[in-house]
Amino acid sequence: MKAFASLLDALSFEARRNRKIALIAAYLKTAPDPDRGYALAALCGALSFHAAKPAMLKTLIATRVDETLFALSYDFVGDLSETIALLWPVMVQNPEPPRLATVIATLQSGQKRDLPQSLALWLDALDETGRWALLKLITGGLRVGVSAALAKQALALYSSQPVEAIEEVWHGVEPPYTPLFDWLDGRTGPPDASAALTFRSPMLAHPLEEAEFDTLNPADFSAEWKWDGIRIEAARRGDSARLFSRTGDDISASFPDLAAALAFDGVMDGELVVMRAGAIGSFSDLQQRLNRKSVSQNVTETYPAHLVAYDLLFEGGEDLRGLPFTERRARLEALLARHASPRLSLSPLIAFKNWEELAAKRAESAQNPAIEGVMLKRRDSPYLAGRPKGYWFKWKRAAQLVDCVMMYAQRGHGKRSSFYSDFTFGVWAGEKLVPVGKAYSGFTDAELLMLDRFVRANTTNRFGPVREVAQDGEKGLVLEIAFEGLQASTRHKSGIAMRFPRINRIRQDKLAREADRIETLKALLAGEKRAEPSASDAR
Repeated sequence: MKAFASLLDALSFEARRNRKIALIAAYLKTAPDPDRGYALAALCGALSFHAAKPAMLKTLIATRVDETLFALSYDFVGDLSETIALLWPVMVQNPEPPRLATVIATLQSGQKRDLPQSLALWLDALDETGRWALLKLITGGLRVGVSAALAKQALALYSSQPVEAIEEVWHGVEPPYTPLFDWLDGRTGPPDASAALTFRSPMLAHPLEEAEFDTLNPADFSAEWKWDGIRIEAARRGDSARLFSRTGDDISASFPDLAAALAFDGVMDGELVVMRAGAIGSFSDLQQRLNRKSVSQNVTETYPAHLVAYDLLFEGGEDLRGLPFTERRARLEALLARHASPRLSLSPLIAFKNWEELAAKRAESAQNPAIEGVMLKRRDSPYLAGRPKGYWFKWKRAAQLVDCVMMYAQRGHGKRSSFYSDFTFGVWAGEKLVPVGKAYSGFTDAELLMLDRFVRANTTNRFGPVREVAQDGEKGLVLEIAFEGLQASTRHKSGIAMRFPRINRIRQDKLAREADRIETLKALLAGEKRAEPSASDAR
């Protein structure tokens, strides 16, 4: 438990993604089984303990500390686990600290009656850092900037196995991942995940630059609309069906209506949207379905989930990823024809002869709010994990939209005085975020409540009325910012400020490290300056 606590402590103070990966890999090399497997599961959010409730923890601390002192301390610290860890009396003779595996086994036993006594013994045996880590573990509030995607990168560094190979078996093993570590340590072959519905790394597109058109032959590419939803994989085998986000999280429980509609045997790549009255709804419609642990019948009927499919990775156990896009597309068309469903549709191809014709159709698509732009896919491209160069391109409409990361928050005024509603956001400059603007509009009342909860749960520092929030590459909150223009600014570290920014939408489907970079804004600013009319033009 002490080694796990040290890992959590180090991760909580580390913002650099590569350094987090190195810390986890170093822990995996020294921690014994099954501790390291349970630690990995805890970091990925794969463990939950229903018996450990905040009320039980408050009752427990009341047996050791004056209630008034606890209340005052809790009000000042603002975090239950940290408050208890700091206030818990130090024993003169500490018992032996528990192993992580022992803690997990006790918590999973479900003996709620005996848990307070066990927890008290563990807290007596641990120091402040250990107590904090233990309480964060059992309440599920680690928040140290680690996702399943980052954990798999750490496993790749630990073992020298490619992350793509790890992802092929990830969903086929359960904590504490003993078969996985047996393979990574060279004792056995890879775990058999043939019967599991597992996530495969998606193929990503590069932003298309105007100058690249001169180097690309239109005849080599197929074009599709870029739909304004979230990227998912839909997999079905036998009686089991699962939906995965682009980062590999299982989101099936949030979209049971779509999962139940999967009748094919295979894995599809596509865009999750909401279909209303026969038309793809806006992203705000889709937001009504995102991040719900349970979904009511009213929600599923009002905002029915739909998959716009555009690629086929597997069919009947056959891996199609090595085939050219045109062949995979033909197989996808045939599969959807055999398994017609109101929940599934085929992303249509856009007919075009040259780039000028495609540009005209892209401009016309501005009338459809469900379309962000155009996707270009080389007709002979295999399906490759990651973002390989030269195969897929995304050509968004020339909208003034960028993805930023929330950095700071302040409470509002008037009716919003109780909520954090004024947000400073930034973009990446190297491995650091630099602020580029501040927004306090563009979101609904429901979204305001969600933003306020995020700020309170992810505060990392305080400067008077300002709260700094978690903003590392994995756990930061991405905000899509709409703005009217850019201007050079000496007040911002970035050297750039936005004119009339507002929050266009909250991108919970994206990791913070996927937000835009300062180079993107500098290019937009340079483009605006070139487009400004000269004095002779004005005359």
